[in-house]
Amino acid sequence: MKETTRELRIVFMGTPDFAVTQLKALLENNCTIVGVITAPDKPAGRGRKLNESAVKVFAKEKGLTILQPTNLKDDTFLDELRALKANLQIVVAFRMLPKAVWQMPEYGTFNLHASLLPNYRGAAPINWAIINGEEKTGVSTFFIDEKIDTGAMILQEELAIDPKENAGSLHDKLMYLGSDLIIKTVNLIGTGKVTTTPQPEDTISKTAYKLNRDNCKIDWNAPITTIHNHIRGLSPYPAAWCIFQNGDDTLDIKIYSVAKEIDLHDLAIGTIVSTKKEMKVAVNGGYISILNIKLPGKKTMDIKSLLNGYEVKADAKML
Repeated sequence: MKETTRELRIVFMGTPDFAVTQLKALLENNCTIVGVITAPDKPAGRGRKLNESAVKVFAKEKGLTILQPTNLKDDTFLDELRALKANLQIVVAFRMLPKAVWQMPEYGTFNLHASLLPNYRGAAPINWAIINGEEKTGVSTFFIDEKIDTGAMILQEELAIDPKENAGSLHDKLMYLGSDLIIKTVNLIGTGKVTTTPQPEDTISKTAYKLNRDNCKIDWNAPITTIHNHIRGLSPYPAAWCIFQNGDDTLDIKIYSVAKEIDLHDLAIGTIVSTKKEMKVAVNGGYISILNIKLPGKKTMDIKSLLNGYEVKADAKML
């Protein structure tokens, strides 16, 4: 951490693994973390045992003060937050903050977002950058305001997207790029040299819509590259899915990785061409060759392992 003219007292807000890397970087750079705000514990699994967020687990290990409010507007929580006497708040993969929270510290509240703003504001920027076939993405820091991901930008860093990248690998790259950007941003604020740039509102920006069952379903009528991008943009989580009709069985399946084969054919869209070693689906512009798949009640497996003990009927198709 660089020498700063301001003594920063930071409250960090975040929940998943992505945020843990940022909190770890702040501690490694000798930042003073006076409190950590994370999501309440949630029941998970068959036993409904309470599950702690990744940020809470890490913060406990480091002996940090932890708050887990269910209501960010609650007076008791606001009093507890004020008592921490933070002068800067940092938000990474958390929920929308009320004005009473983000306006509280003297030096403001900034957010790290995994896109090149103003593009891909919203819940799933990493997924949508790949789904839409972008060749680059990045991370941005900005001061929070009333709307979602619209505040004045502080810094940005670009990253090329590999054509074979999936959401999981891109997530990890942006996670580490983000930790570097957070430290640079804190250094600017600490030295009083931070400048901001308003986000342009006269451009049509792309949106990172929340992922749901409908927009995760594979459209086999789409062009081959669109299908390929869709599947890798949802892998490994939440995963693209479709209906697999195999004889009398109609199954909801998840597909995690594929390869595209550009080719001419006269097969109906969704027709499956299968051997003992491969399964491919006829689409506009060629074939989508399935590499990793998950059938209901089964574990994820590579296609050769599946075909070793599973019969694909002659009239099988993807819907």
